[in-house]
Amino acid sequence: MSEPGPLLEQVPVAVFGLDAAGRVRYWGPGAEDLFGYGAATALSRPAAALFPAPPEGPGPAERLVERALALGYWRARLPALHRDGTVMDCGFRVFPVTGSADADAAGATVVMALASRGEELDRVKTNLAFLDALFETCPIGLVMLDEELRYVHLNQALADMDGIPVADHLGRDPAEIMITADGGEFRRMLSAVAEEGRPLVGVLVGMRTPGRPDVDQVRSVSLFPLSGTAGSRAGVGGLLVDVTDRERALLEATAARRRLALLDRAGALIGTTLDVDTTARELVEAVMPDFCDGSVVEMVEWTYPSEAFDPDLPLSTRRIASGTVLPPPAPGLLAALDRVTYPPGSGIHRMLSTGRPLCVRVDEEFAARTAGHRDLARQLLDSGVGWVVIAPLIARGHVQGITVFARAATRPAFTEQDLGLAGELASRAALCLDNARLYSRVQDISLTLQRALLPTAPDTTAQVDVAHRYLPGSRATEVGGDWYDVIALPDGRVALVVGDVMGHGVPAAASMGRLHITARALARHCPDPEGLLAELDAAAQDTGIELATCLYVVYDPRTGRARLANAGHPPLLVRHPDGTVETLGDLPGVPLGVGGVPFRSTRAELPDGAVLALYTDGLVEARGQDIDAGLDALRTELARAAGPLEQEADRILAALLPDGATDDTVLVLARLGRTRGEAREPYEEPGVRARHAPDPGR
Repeated sequence: MSEPGPLLEQVPVAVFGLDAAGRVRYWGPGAEDLFGYGAATALSRPAAALFPAPPEGPGPAERLVERALALGYWRARLPALHRDGTVMDCGFRVFPVTGSADADAAGATVVMALASRGEELDRVKTNLAFLDALFETCPIGLVMLDEELRYVHLNQALADMDGIPVADHLGRDPAEIMITADGGEFRRMLSAVAEEGRPLVGVLVGMRTPGRPDVDQVRSVSLFPLSGTAGSRAGVGGLLVDVTDRERALLEATAARRRLALLDRAGALIGTTLDVDTTARELVEAVMPDFCDGSVVEMVEWTYPSEAFDPDLPLSTRRIASGTVLPPPAPGLLAALDRVTYPPGSGIHRMLSTGRPLCVRVDEEFAARTAGHRDLARQLLDSGVGWVVIAPLIARGHVQGITVFARAATRPAFTEQDLGLAGELASRAALCLDNARLYSRVQDISLTLQRALLPTAPDTTAQVDVAHRYLPGSRATEVGGDWYDVIALPDGRVALVVGDVMGHGVPAAASMGRLHITARALARHCPDPEGLLAELDAAAQDTGIELATCLYVVYDPRTGRARLANAGHPPLLVRHPDGTVETLGDLPGVPLGVGGVPFRSTRAELPDGAVLALYTDGLVEARGQDIDAGLDALRTELARAAGPLEQEADRILAALLPDGATDDTVLVLARLGRTRGEAREPYEEPGVRARHAPDPGR
């Protein structure tokens, strides 16, 4: 009789046979290993030698034979005796066999016995019980695939994950059950484990199954090879854990972090200036491409500033910013409409009434119901845009406009969390836009006030040709207090004055107006420049003007002489007819409003054809540039000023401010002449610098 097969080669089994008298009739190799006796020693001897002697009654060998013959099959745990005297706990299974091949016992019944050490049997029993319990109760999916990678065994937990009964799995390929969108990568992993014998641990696989076709799942899959040793089945074993909820939570946490990061970035990018158009562009640039693929900002065109939103009236908007990362025709579509009118009852009206963002799917229904711009809606659908969120721009209870965020159809749809983010972005942008709107209104008021206070047509004389320019600063800076004037005095002289009140906005414009009006009134009563500056200084202190600069020049065309006084202002430049440029009065006094320091004047004789340049610091001073460099540039341009003054004024401004003025700027050019037919006191010939010295009267 041969040894039993795989029962298992995991447990050594001794096989021997006994006759009815209890003598050994068959002795297998396993019996020799278990008991220590060779076949020559054991055969035909009483089996009682294999067991400890009982204190009384029949021995274990007799009991095995008796029970086998009486019951047909019997198993028991009995002590056995090794040849060296060691007592072993063994498990026995006995059953009768008739028709023995043994010649001495032909036709006799032999009792076959299978024996194993008890601890080995207990180990196998424990393992089998564990495996049975594992497949029955484990919440983790367990699977066994054969060499052709077909299901041969799985537990109920995996069947429940798949939504398919256990029996419907058997014999099928995993690709029929686990439907992935990875281009066959999961199948290649299975084959690699089977062929190369290398396990995989914790691989994340996204899938759907026929039993749950509408449910996206993510599973953590661990695979290991089944070797097929000891006659067991070869193939691949696997453990599958449904981690969909965990991965979804991780994705949501990641998305939440990204939303917070976007809000933080948007807070830094939006509102860097107080310019409405710039703020709108910053919003568009901040949200792409992380949040959306295209964005638009539209501002409501109110008839008057205090007008409020009325859901029963049409709403007109002007598109002030747009952008997209999508390919054509999307960029052209976003910029196609400059102005849009939404009829009462539109989705925009409902959205503005509730103050909550509105999500729209761009599909055939959307194209059909967009009656006002059906062609554009169709083009938008064809451009690849799949989802649109429209959010209100409302700040301080005032409707500013709307902003639109668009995503390509290939991206996930906007979630509720995305709608909340869109609302937060729009709210922050609306506050920045409202600040810019209020600032623009104040700036417009300041500019209007300043322009009203500046001379629209300065006094003119036959002897002094004047060109004047005033440039307000950029929208990023408030209107300052720059001012100028040309005053014809009663005795034929001409006064030229330029000044700058420190500060910006309406207060600076108002202070400038006070000084301008006061200077024009004093000019007719104060014959000397230093006296006029002293009166202006007193007026500045009386009206609370803390700091202002002023350059005052009086020119007498009858004599060709000039007197000037300076209160902290950039110096007067003189271009002589030969093209040389001279600085007069380059030691300025203290600014107006300081008080306590007398002003001094400077005298100079100026030739016919000389050009005076009066200006404010906005022309020569810029961030990152020393004022001396600006003065040198002005001297260079003034040296070329041989043409008509209007033309030269524009040329100088274009050369020194190629990107426009960032601060208020004044430039006054005056070409001097003298009264013809009257004697003129001697002066230096052209090409010789004018003489100037402190006024002896001061």
